[in-house]
Amino acid sequence: SPNKMNFITRLSALCLRKTKLQHRHQSNRRPAVPLGSRILTDPSKVFEHNMWDHIQWSQEEEESAKKKAAENSLVKVQWEDQEKYEREAKILPEKKRQELKTEERSSEYRRINSANSFSDINEMFEEGEKYWKKSSAEQGYVYNKKPVKTLTDNPQGKKCREGPGKPESFPGSDATYRILEVGCGAGNSVFPILKVLCNTPGTFLYCCDFASGAVELVKSHSSYNSAWCSAFVHDVCDDALPYPFPDEILDVILLVFVLSTIHPDRMQRVVNRLAKLLKPGGMLLFRDYGRYDTAQLRFKKGHCLSENFYVRGDGTRVYFFTRDEVWNMFNLAGLTEVQNLVDRRLQVNRKKKVKMQRVWIQSKFQKPLLSLHTAEETTKGHPY
Repeated sequence: SPNKMNFITRLSALCLRKTKLQHRHQSNRRPAVPLGSRILTDPSKVFEHNMWDHIQWSQEEEESAKKKAAENSLVKVQWEDQEKYEREAKILPEKKRQELKTEERSSEYRRINSANSFSDINEMFEEGEKYWKKSSAEQGYVYNKKPVKTLTDNPQGKKCREGPGKPESFPGSDATYRILEVGCGAGNSVFPILKVLCNTPGTFLYCCDFASGAVELVKSHSSYNSAWCSAFVHDVCDDALPYPFPDEILDVILLVFVLSTIHPDRMQRVVNRLAKLLKPGGMLLFRDYGRYDTAQLRFKKGHCLSENFYVRGDGTRVYFFTRDEVWNMFNLAGLTEVQNLVDRRLQVNRKKKVKMQRVWIQSKFQKPLLSLHTAEETTKGHPY
């Protein structure tokens, strides 16, 4: 989706921009990060643009949103139907699958060739190199008894070694900077990122989705190259299902509009497992639906599964988060907050003259550089 692509291109550049992130773990020292600069100062011009940033809600608007959410939550989906939606969560609706096929092929190359789509992602890798050089030297951190390498350690961008019996023989084993996108779908974000990776030696992208049809679309795309990318089917809710690479090797995890599709009772285990995949110092980038987003308020009675958790008409499910909930989940997983913001925007349908209050949560959580994460750190006071 456009929201997902915009998030990755903007937020990726920010995730490693500062070379001293290891000193910014404290929640009370969160950096002020711009989420857009189109501010509505003249209400009479509201329909001149499709989106306005940094919208402040009045108390009346807040109360109205709470009332609507309470009303559409009164009638819950029957338990037997809830079990059906849980069982069928892995099935990509056929209509949506066809949309992915047609939209993906027609629009992807326009995105790849747009003027400055990838300057921010390029900057992420450039700044990432500086960061890992500095942090590994300062911390003396080693992984598997070998010094942490930087992007320049593999100037030829070698393909991964393959051969039985070699402990490091896995896709991307020779890479020095690794990214995982969880819930990649048909590749709306994969291919723009790969456009950068193919020119950035030592980098590798993993991408997974529980829908085998979506993964097949990624692998059959003309831009897919196993030298830079490994797409695989994976259910993040299955704790026993191994990833095709070891723990503690990822520099960045993208978790964008994915966690909201998972049953709330399973979310913490999913986050815990993903945290184990990160290197010390690695970053998890999160964006998802916020509480009282227009999408939540539009649900009719009978679509609510549990508190703030709904089922759409096509059988897919969605949860609406608060900033507190996001902080709690990632903190319990041993990650430290770098950013955790509520992104409130006003989306406008200029043709129909309709205004919609959009709410998203945008966060960055980092795995501490010291692998020992004490209970005291994990349970320290909530920042909000």
